[in-house]
Amino acid sequence: MKKKTRVLLCEDDPNLGALLREYLNAKNFDTDLATDGLEGSKMYKRGSYDFLILDVMMPQKDGFTLAKEIRQDDKHTPILFLTAKSMKEDTLEGFKSGGDDYLTKPFSMEELLARINAILRRTSALPDNADEAVQYNIGRYEFDYNKQKLSLGEQEIKLTTKENELMYLLCKNKNGVMERSYALKAIWGDDNYFNGRSMDVYIAKLRKHLKEDTAVEIINIHGRGFKLLAP
Repeated sequence: MKKKTRVLLCEDDPNLGALLREYLNAKNFDTDLATDGLEGSKMYKRGSYDFLILDVMMPQKDGFTLAKEIRQDDKHTPILFLTAKSMKEDTLEGFKSGGDDYLTKPFSMEELLARINAILRRTSALPDNADEAVQYNIGRYEFDYNKQKLSLGEQEIKLTTKENELMYLLCKNKNGVMERSYALKAIWGDDNYFNGRSMDVYIAKLRKHLKEDTAVEIINIHGRGFKLLAP
C-alpha cells in the first residue's frame, strides 16, 4: 500500500484550515494543521513532512519567515505558499524564501490539489535526501547539487534553483539525451510553450557558466531535448 504523503498546513483562519485539512485527508494525504507560524515551526521540528503549505499572513511568524528558517536546514521539502495578495513583490519574496509555488486566495480545492500533485511530480524527479552528497564532474568543472554551485578551480558559480535542477538532470543523463518534455514536467510541472521558452533561457545561462571548458557543451537534439557532452 502506498505511503500517505504527510502534509503540514499552516493557516491562521480556523475555518479554512479545518476545511483544507479535511479535504486533503479525504484525498489520501495525512495532514497536520498549525494555526500560526510559531506553532507551525514547532510542529515542523517535531514531525517528518513530505509537503508544506504555508499561509503568508500569519500571526507570531509569517509564512516567508518560517520558510526561510526551514530552508536553512531543509532544501528539498516542497513549499506551497497561500497568499491573499496577488502582488508581484509577494510572489518574488515567496520564491526568494525557498517556495516552490504559490496560490492566491480565493482558490478552489481542485486547484490546490492540482498544484500539490504537480509539485510532487516534479520534485520526485530530483534528489530528495539533502544529506546525500550529489556531485558530478563535468570536464574541469565540479557540480554540487546540494550546495547549488559549479566550481572550476578556485572559481565558484552560485546557481539559481532552476539552473541547479536543470544541471542535475543534464548530469544524470550526461552524454545521453535529456528529454525536453520530461525536464519541463520535472522542473516546471508542465511542458507548455511558455515554460519551454523559460527553459531555453536557463539552458543559455548554463552554457555561459560552462564556457571556460571547451570540452564541455550542451547541444540541442532536434525534436527531443538536450545533451550534455563532457569527458
